[in-house]
Parts: sequence; structure tokens; C-alpha cells
Amino acid sequence: MTTNFLQAPIAPVDEQALIKLCQQLIQTPSYTGQEKGVASLLKDTMLALGFDHVWIDDVGNVIGQIRGAMAGPSILFDGHIDTVEVSDQDKWSVAPFAGEIRDGHLYGRGATDMKCSIGAMIQGLAPLIAVKNTMAGSVFISGTVCEETFEGIALGKVIEAVQPDCVIIGEASGLSLKRGQRGRAEIAVTTLGKAAHSSNPAVGKNAVYMMMELVEKIRSLPVSQDSFLGDGILELTDIISTPYPGASVVPHRCRITFDRRTLVGESQDGVLEPIRQAIAELQAQDPSFAAEVAIVSASQECYTGAVLSGNRFFPAWVLEETHPLVDGALQALRQTGLNPSLTKYSFCTNGSTSAGVNQIPTIGFGPGREDGAHVVDENIEINQLVGAAVGYQAIAAKFLLK
Repeated sequence: MTTNFLQAPIAPVDEQALIKLCQQLIQTPSYTGQEKGVASLLKDTMLALGFDHVWIDDVGNVIGQIRGAMAGPSILFDGHIDTVEVSDQDKWSVAPFAGEIRDGHLYGRGATDMKCSIGAMIQGLAPLIAVKNTMAGSVFISGTVCEETFEGIALGKVIEAVQPDCVIIGEASGLSLKRGQRGRAEIAVTTLGKAAHSSNPAVGKNAVYMMMELVEKIRSLPVSQDSFLGDGILELTDIISTPYPGASVVPHRCRITFDRRTLVGESQDGVLEPIRQAIAELQAQDPSFAAEVAIVSASQECYTGAVLSGNRFFPAWVLEETHPLVDGALQALRQTGLNPSLTKYSFCTNGSTSAGVNQIPTIGFGPGREDGAHVVDENIEINQLVGAAVGYQAIAAKFLLK
């Protein structure tokens, strides 16, 4: 390993304990809605290390606290503990849940997204326990559930409980510092036609043809833009007609889903309005044209039996480059020997709730490459893992130690 140049501000990171914990996390499968085993492992680990308070809430999030002797801010380090499924195990060159180490990389589902980040938070921040008498404020670590299906919804429960002053999201950043992200909305568009036998289509109204016309109009809509975050992309992701299979029936209904990448300040009504206008234009040409558009609403059952539900709209957020959290974190990371760039996430994170909904200052910092998530042979460099642990410790020390 080549991590000796990293200078931890309080105490060196126990690299062997860190690697062992991350292996254990990978070896404990935790698909969305099935995170109980990992939550229990994290709870037991934090209690054994001496965290002041560790608990699992009603939706299954695991939360640990290190409480300083003096009053001060609360800093929340968050990472989700659910993973996407392994549906293509035959394509993996390693066992997805073995936690195997090869050539300085740790392999397995969740290595990058994002169990190893949680491990780095726990092992990196644990040395604060020994210096609590000089600490003003609290550190919280949350392992949140159901992020893969509902970014930030479960984190909202943690925020209600701990009321953090700032949040550090541990999603993969390649040890760069992220100060924003585009949001995400799932938009469902439905055309409503009239069923008929396909041998006599003139007496019906084909909802798929209606949809084809509407999609062409939607594709011509202007794209919102932001100089930092990029384009507010609108991409069609699925289409299905009813009845399906058709069996000689003109489809009376057609539903498509768009993935809309949102920018700061965009609202649910705001992203729907251009599509509503496109529908209205087609209705003006043909009064029988019928269509609906809405943000997709869904629910997810947690392993505790609780249900998370809501619209699939996750706001964008940006923290100013001059914000004290950004500036202080950059200083802290550089003092360890890291040299993080300052950039943005290309994907959506739990920060949509902390920053986008609750307006809590939020940054992202984590080990691993952004494009290393959800892939065959998912893995993370151990050097990145150690660097993240040192970095988390440095950020907490910067804001809390006196």
C-alpha cells in the first residue's frame, strides 16, 4: 500500500480493521428492503468501538453518535447500506459477496456503492472517541436504507432525529469534493385511446400512435441548462401498451416513463408544464386526443415493515464554492496530503433531501470512481478506502476539535 503519506489529524487509521469491516459488509448481502443484516453489523461495530449512542430507527436506518464534551455543531456523515441486485453473476470473475482482495482492490457488490464508504466513516471517525473532552459538538454516522429506489427519503428520517448543521454524503467521488448534483424526476405520460379489433382499426384509436406523435413533440422541447450542473436531460426510459400482449387488439392505452435530470430551482410543476403544453397543443388540433402526465408516485417496504412512499422527485442542489463547509473541508483534506478537485456528482444522491429539500449545507466526499457503481466485478482501491477514512477524520476534526 502507498497510503503512508496521508496524515490523520488525530490518530492513524487502523487499515486492517477497516479492510476487515468492509469485507464483512460486502459479505452481508443487503438488497433494497433487505438491509437488516448490515444494519445490525454496523450497530454492533459502532457499539464495540465505544460510540456514545447507537440505534436503529423505525425504517431500519442505523445511526451512531460521538458526543463531544462541549456544545457545538452536529455533523452528519451519511451513506446508504442497500445495493442493487446481482442479476448477472455468471459474468463476474469473482464471487460477488466474498469480499475478495486482488492487486490492491477489494471486490464485491457494494464495494463502491457504497458499503466501503460507511466502513471508512466508522473507522476514520472512531479516533474522535478518545478526544471527546476537546470536542465541541457531535458527529453522527447514518447508514440509510432504500436509497437505490428512493434517494434521500430514508435520510429524511435521520435528519428529523439528529437535526444536523451540515451533511457529508459519502458517495463515490474519487476523493474529490462534490458541492452539488442534478436532481431526478420520474415522469409518467399516458395516452388514452379506444380499443378495437386490429382487423377494423378505424373504429378505435391507437394509443401507441398517439404516443408516437406526443413523444416527437416532447423531444423538440428546449432543454434547461446550468453552467455548473449541465443540462436538464429528459430521456425516455420505458414504454408499454395496454393490453399487452396485444392479440389482435388496438391498444387503448400507452404509458411511457421519462427520466428527467433537474436543475436547482426546478419544481415538480415546473418540469411537468412543458409536457402539459405539448398535450394541449395536440388537443387543440384534435379534440379527441387524450393524455395525462404526472410525477411517478411509489412506495417501498423496509425490512422493518415500515413503508416509505412519495413522489419520485429528488431536487438538485449546489453549495457555493465560498461556503465555509466547502472551504473548511478543502483545507482539512489538503492538510492530510490529499489534493481534491472541487466538482459535482453526475448522479443523484441522498443529498437531494439534505440540501435540496431541507437546505442543509451538504458536500460529497467518498472513495471509488463514480462509474464504478452497479457494474460487473464492482471493486474499490484500498488506497482510496484509506484516503477516505483519513479525510472523514480530517473534516470532523476541522469543525469540531478545539
